[in-house]
Amino acid sequence: MAKDSANKAPIESKDELVAYLEAGCKPRDQWRIGTEHEKFGFIVGSHAPLPYDGPQSIRAMFKGLERFGWVPVFEGENPIAMEFDGQSISLEPGGQFELSGAPLLSLHETCHEVQTHLDQVKTVASELGIGFLGVGFHPSLRRDQIPVMPKGRYGIMKRYMPTRGNLGLDMMFRTATVQANLDFSSEADMVRKFRASLALQPVATALFANSPFTEGKPNGFLSYRSHIWTDTDPDRCGILPFVFEDGMGFERYVDHALDVPMYFVRRDGRYIDAAGQSFRDFLAGRLPALPGERPTIDDWADHLTTLFPEVRLKKYLEMRGADGGPWRRLCALPALWVGLLYDDAALDAALDLTADWTAEEHAALRRDVPRLALRTPFRKGTVADLARDVLNIAEGGLRRRAQINSLGEDETHFLSALFAILDDGRTPAEEQLEAYHGRWGGSVDPLFTEQAY
Repeated sequence: MAKDSANKAPIESKDELVAYLEAGCKPRDQWRIGTEHEKFGFIVGSHAPLPYDGPQSIRAMFKGLERFGWVPVFEGENPIAMEFDGQSISLEPGGQFELSGAPLLSLHETCHEVQTHLDQVKTVASELGIGFLGVGFHPSLRRDQIPVMPKGRYGIMKRYMPTRGNLGLDMMFRTATVQANLDFSSEADMVRKFRASLALQPVATALFANSPFTEGKPNGFLSYRSHIWTDTDPDRCGILPFVFEDGMGFERYVDHALDVPMYFVRRDGRYIDAAGQSFRDFLAGRLPALPGERPTIDDWADHLTTLFPEVRLKKYLEMRGADGGPWRRLCALPALWVGLLYDDAALDAALDLTADWTAEEHAALRRDVPRLALRTPFRKGTVADLARDVLNIAEGGLRRRAQINSLGEDETHFLSALFAILDDGRTPAEEQLEAYHGRWGGSVDPLFTEQAY
């Protein structure tokens, strides 16, 4: 049976859902690095958001990028994504412009991909009078000022989100992140990487904290984007305590995912509203939205994308704890996680560092880091002390990987932006707050110049 046909065949049992995740296992020589990052488009001068249509718009950006070989992907008559050479550009609900990079061998390739993408975007944007901003939360706009992108799933999510939390619509329309996607070799390797990365996700949140403003004023947080996830949807967000328990594996994650209510089902290019309904009922042919039908593997893959924990398992692991930022930190985020997870000695050290953390300590870090970042108390020190240990482990991992570029450099220099934050003692958010209360004169407008790509 062809792969596409197999993906559309009805699922017979839960075993197929487990097998889908297990199929992500790859030998070490096939491990790759995927990097995703989101950014806010704005009209130069007014700082107004980009509408979907018009002379200065998302559609105009898409059209301009075709000169570089990008091919549009349509939903109905609307281009809603672009594809080129294993990469894609997609739209988040509020028009956040997202690059999902190709799976690449080294951080040198990853950073080259990021730089090429930003050069292309800047070329087109400058011709149109458009800019792009790298922060974790939109610093000036109200939610009702942000245009909604014409993607069917977003209408369903927009209706459902307010029933589950107070900040879900802010997550959809006003946040932006940078994310790294990494491979595993086996179920045991997946569990080790999941545990280490989930425990240390607050360290990434602290180092990348870059969202201190809401509607032009300080919001009391350093990573407001991270805080938003704590009041978005308790069913699908959080730190997943079961990951640290005995019995964690592919099947345990499948059981978790089956208990997360659905958003939608796609059929013939349409999104069918199944918000709040059960994938377990879908397996039994009892989904109210599609009576008598059973799901396909494509449906399962869609459902997995609607889970939003700090680390997400699909056929790879997604690191989801960092605010968006300028290009140098876009390279630093995958460097941090590759250094920690793709070297055995580094992974051992990361697991040793976190092995005796209690559930209460995990919860306290998740709660406090969005507000205090590196200054968050932890045991006898702070998260800054913890971050120093983590960066040293990651640096050793990258050195031992020994991926050398044409200049004879290994990958360790991609961590320099993070070491600089620790040496300075201020997160990006704290730098911005200092500027806001000083040379910016109580305005966030300079962000659109200083943090623009």
